[in-house]
Amino acid sequence: MLYKLGWWISRAVLWFVVISVGLTLLYKWVPVPVTLTMVLDRNGFEKDWTPLSRIDRTMVDAVIAGEDAKFCSHNGFDTDAIEKAMQRNANSSRLRGGSTISQQTAKNVFLWQGTGWTRYARKGLEVWFTFLIENVWGKRRIMEVYLNVAETGVGTYGVEAGAQRYFRHSAAHLGQVEAARIAAALPAPKRREVADPSGFTRRHGNVIAARSGVVRDGAMDSCVYE
Repeated sequence: MLYKLGWWISRAVLWFVVISVGLTLLYKWVPVPVTLTMVLDRNGFEKDWTPLSRIDRTMVDAVIAGEDAKFCSHNGFDTDAIEKAMQRNANSSRLRGGSTISQQTAKNVFLWQGTGWTRYARKGLEVWFTFLIENVWGKRRIMEVYLNVAETGVGTYGVEAGAQRYFRHSAAHLGQVEAARIAAALPAPKRREVADPSGFTRRHGNVIAARSGVVRDGAMDSCVYE
């Protein structure tokens, strides 16, 4: 009985590895057609896959400034951010993460959203997929996929769809403030207004816009454009 159980578990693990590596290799070249988050979105979803070459560099700088300042220097995991998040969560009932852009991309493409006990299983899988995309895709492809699958508003996915919705033009012509406002809304796209933000979202957007210049001047986006 134990032998059969071990055999089935080993087969399941093998198939999981084969399928996950296969999908990762496929998505290195092929646009991600849809994600589980999109399919389960009660508002439906609108997206428009856009190559990174047609997304303004200000958008890349904005998400690095707002989401992951060490994107070009870490291997997929920011240990300092994770430790700080653990310290905050130990003293607060409101959980906050320390996920990098790589981790968010892995979750958005291959896994699911939400909290509860399944969150812990997802985190384990997230580590595996983050390792895969960092080593198979590289930074430029990770950024390209992230900017195409991240939720940018209610039923809106990717910065091209977000730019068209909020500013009535393509992501190829995003200004620094426009890009910063999209980036400011990414942690809570269903609640934060992009086109005419107020309060925290406006202030956070202004901070991101200022930091974007630091990202560009300090070549903190060099791994995307080298």
